[in-house]
Amino acid sequence: MINRLLGSRPQLLALAATLTLSGCGSSEADFEYVYLPGTEIESGANLPFTPAMRVTGGNIIFLSGITGAPVPHSHPHVPSEFDHLDFDAATQTVQVMERLRETMQAAGGDLSHVVQVTRFIRDIGANQDAINEVMNRYWGPDHRPASTSVEIVRLATDPRFILEVEAVAVLPE
Repeated sequence: MINRLLGSRPQLLALAATLTLSGCGSSEADFEYVYLPGTEIESGANLPFTPAMRVTGGNIIFLSGITGAPVPHSHPHVPSEFDHLDFDAATQTVQVMERLRETMQAAGGDLSHVVQVTRFIRDIGANQDAINEVMNRYWGPDHRPASTSVEIVRLATDPRFILEVEAVAVLPE
């Protein structure tokens, strides 16, 4: 088995070089929006998400769940560390989006590179409109990642938190 792997090393190197070079030199986005009829931006649909994103290249970054909790904070969580926070849905969403932006910058990108978000929301009926309004401001008028919202009973960090977001981003090669 080892001899077969070592014997095929030139072929593996050639394949790796081909795959590496095939993505180089492109200035186009490494993803594209996939729309269903009636969901295109020009249709006037005011969706806070895109039905799908097709990744065509780049480096995929997976972001852990982000809440409005300060970073760093104690683990296990100490509720008194969060007593000074504003637990309003809009304020928490600003904190989440700022942390998402900081994390993307640390990875070498920005919010426009986010292609998918999963939003864990406590009491969607009471909080989703405020969350959508803030998130849409951060995404801007021309970017909507694919998105899923899940209603939850509570977040692990602290029961006062309303929103946690995890994301996937594609950075240019």
